[in-house]
Order: sequence, then C-alpha cells, then structure tokens
Amino acid sequence: MKAVIFDKKSSTEKLTYCDVEKPVPTDNELLIEIHAASINAADYRMIQMGFPPKKKIFGADVSGIVESVGKNVNKFKPGDYVIGELSGYGFGGLAEYVAAPEKAFIIKPEEITFEDAASFPLAATTALQAVCNKGKVKKGWQVLIIGSSGGVGTYALQIAKYYDAVVTGVCSSKNEEQNRLLGADDVVDYNKVNLSRLNNRYDLILGINGNYHLSRCKKLLKAHGRYIMVGGSIQQIFKAIFFGWIMSFGSKKMSSLTAKSNTEDMEFITKLILEGKIRPVIDRSFRLSETADAVRYIREKHAKGKVVIKVR
Repeated sequence: MKAVIFDKKSSTEKLTYCDVEKPVPTDNELLIEIHAASINAADYRMIQMGFPPKKKIFGADVSGIVESVGKNVNKFKPGDYVIGELSGYGFGGLAEYVAAPEKAFIIKPEEITFEDAASFPLAATTALQAVCNKGKVKKGWQVLIIGSSGGVGTYALQIAKYYDAVVTGVCSSKNEEQNRLLGADDVVDYNKVNLSRLNNRYDLILGINGNYHLSRCKKLLKAHGRYIMVGGSIQQIFKAIFFGWIMSFGSKKMSSLTAKSNTEDMEFITKLILEGKIRPVIDRSFRLSETADAVRYIREKHAKGKVVIKVR
C-alpha cells in the first residue's frame, strides 16, 4: 500500500511517500480502507521533534470502509462506513489502510462525507473535553478562546455557543468573519489588541496551541474563573503544568488539558453535526502524496480550521 512515513533524512518535512506492507489485523482489530484523514497539531509537533509512532506513520483522524475484521470483533462488519481516532492506538492514518482496535471507531452516518468525518475526531473531542469536562462551561458564561480559528478553536467556539456561553474569539483579522459566522459574540485581533488591556473578565479562557503569558491570562479571569491550556509544545505544556499549579492557589485555576480517545465523545460530536448545531471547517484538502505540502501549509499559513488528506 501507499503511505507517508517519517524519514528524518527527507528534505520535505521529514516525510516520504512510499510503498509499505499492508497491515494485517489481529483478532481484535479492524482493517480499514482509508478514504480521508486529517492533520492535527499532534502530528506536526511530533514530526518537528522527531518522535514518530512505532510504525512511523502519523495520522490520528481517519474515515473509511471496513475491509475485514478479526475473529473477536462484534461491533463492525466488512462494508461498514466508519470514523476513527487513532492517537491512543499508534496513529497510522496517513496511509491507504490501517489496522486498529474496534474501540477506536464509530459508525459514519451517510449524511457526513468522508472528508468532514476525518476532520473532527481528535480536534472536536479535544474541544469538547476542554469546554465541558475540564472547563465545566455554563449558560451565560463569558468564554475567551485564544486561537479560535484553527482546528480545535473552531470546534471549541461552536461547542461553547451550543452551551449558550458568550464567546469572544481571538484570532487574526483575516479570520474574523469566519469566527462571527461560527457564532462568536465578539472577536479580538491579536495583531491589534494587547490581550492584557482587555476590559472584560472571563469565566473560562482556553489557550489553544500557543505560548501565552500565564500571568496575563490569569488577570483576565473572574474570581473562580478557569484558564486551560490546550495542546502546545512540550516546553509550553510543562510550563503550564508547573507554573499553573503554583498560580492556582486562590480562586482562579490554571491548568492544561491532554485529550483522551473517547468514542462516546465522537458519537456526541457526530450527533451535533447531524443536527446542524456545529459544522466542520475545512481550509484545504491535499492528496496523500501531497502530505508534506499539507504539513508545510499548516506550519506556515496557520490554516483556518482543518486540513484534510484525501486518500481515495
């Protein structure tokens, strides 16, 4: 099969498009013919740091068709359309096929395209866990989302609005219209406005995939407010964990989130998409052979929403 593998000697984003052995599913796995995948921050940060998965194939989010199943699999059968989140199962989505445990997958409704289905598993469940599980958002809360135009940010904005929060997005001016179309009550251009000078105070602040000044974010919180760092480099995560713990003495809490694979969350996001409560935002699509270009595009252009890889 064709796949994109990590190759530290490659001059194209340390990625090489080549032939590899087609995987064989174990007794508890599905073999999926992948139709679409997407790139997440987890992928390109691991690529930059030189930390590839065991099989050297990145890609957590996939959608496709079940080709075969192991003898212990009982939830799926050949021919089923599925959506998978593979970050907890060795990745492997940037290929024509992947074998992974059945607990990584849910059924894909016919109404959702393969491309849309591949755009949300990790990003949207991360947003859901940040806004609801960790953030415990409530109706009427003032929510500030720093980094509201990327993959996680676009979902976090919509999920917070679904729970009737008052949402302010922080992004560049080129993404303001998109933020407002997704439901943002206010938008702040980080190139024009110093966040430390904002007059408003917030019940919940999400800092998504960025190196944000923790003490400035803490000043923007209301009493009993929460700041949650979502994603970021290892250095940024360590700083948020260490200094956030120190800065959390008192009523304002500073913490970070590492999302966990969860099919219940994927099912809930699928339900919201089917009901029209939220929608995937796809910036661009690339062919599997163009994956290195897709990673470069994300790194250089700050994609509006998700970048999808069309495998078939």
